[in-house]
Amino acid sequence: MSAADTTTPVKVPPPRQAPPPPAAERPRANRPSGGTAVPWLLLAPCLLILALVMGYPLARLVTLSFQKFGQSQLWGFQPAESVGFGNFAKVLGDGEFWTVVVRTIVFAAGAVVFTMVIGMAIALLLQRVSGWLKVLITIVLVASWGMPVIVATTVFKWLFDSDYGVFNALLSKLPGVEMIGHNWFASGPEGLAVIMLLVVWGAVPFVVITLSAGLTQVPKELEEAARLDGAGAWGVFRYVTLPVLKPIIVMLTTLSVIWDMGVFPQVFVMRNGHPEPEFQVLNTYSYDRAFVVNDYAQGSAIALITVLLLLGVVAVYMRQMLKIGEVE
Repeated sequence: MSAADTTTPVKVPPPRQAPPPPAAERPRANRPSGGTAVPWLLLAPCLLILALVMGYPLARLVTLSFQKFGQSQLWGFQPAESVGFGNFAKVLGDGEFWTVVVRTIVFAAGAVVFTMVIGMAIALLLQRVSGWLKVLITIVLVASWGMPVIVATTVFKWLFDSDYGVFNALLSKLPGVEMIGHNWFASGPEGLAVIMLLVVWGAVPFVVITLSAGLTQVPKELEEAARLDGAGAWGVFRYVTLPVLKPIIVMLTTLSVIWDMGVFPQVFVMRNGHPEPEFQVLNTYSYDRAFVVNDYAQGSAIALITVLLLLGVVAVYMRQMLKIGEVE
């Protein structure tokens, strides 16, 4: 008998079988049909308030702009008559209206430019000052931002008063300058410059706080890399900081245009409730036509044209934001 015959054969273990495929997941139970209605039910009170507070006045504004509506119609002596686009034709054919439009656009453009430039400068400065000074500046900005418009306008009227104004007194201390008794509101451009300064003063805090929050999101690594590549302070700001802040800048610019195009209390209070023709902007001009001339229909038409102009600004803003979203 050979060794091969006496050797016990080695048993080879059976090959390991692959695990069975997982069973098909059970289909999830369909969500109740009322689930999609819950958000709308929660939003219903807010939407109702918006419809009452904004929807009805806007609808009434549109209705009045297509009617003949004066004091006789207001007191019920005569019914309101439909005049179609007559009010718009009368407004658009008035040279004074276009003068007011140009004045409003120039005023808003100047206010927006100064607001954004000063706001950006202060926001960049806040990144380079010590902690206690940064807190102090922030407190001052928030305090000025929270000041009521009427109070701020009254303060500016005192600062630029022709007889007791602090600003004239400070300028008169410069060599060869005599400003005591100078009336800043004797001419439209100088008076609007003062009002523009008031608008910028009230808008800068919001811009500074928003841009300061945006500057914290700028990657320090990109700034350091730009400096290593030889970029100076302006190069870092232009090629690193500005691209990161572009969405915020576009938003702030759009909001500033809307706010400054719709300025009313600063002009109205600064001119004691009776703005002269050279101080009229779109909102005060609409108010003057409606409540001074008592032509409510024409005032409504001017207000509606203003709304359409602002909607154009909003459309440009949405287009820019969509472009930014596509790039990202």
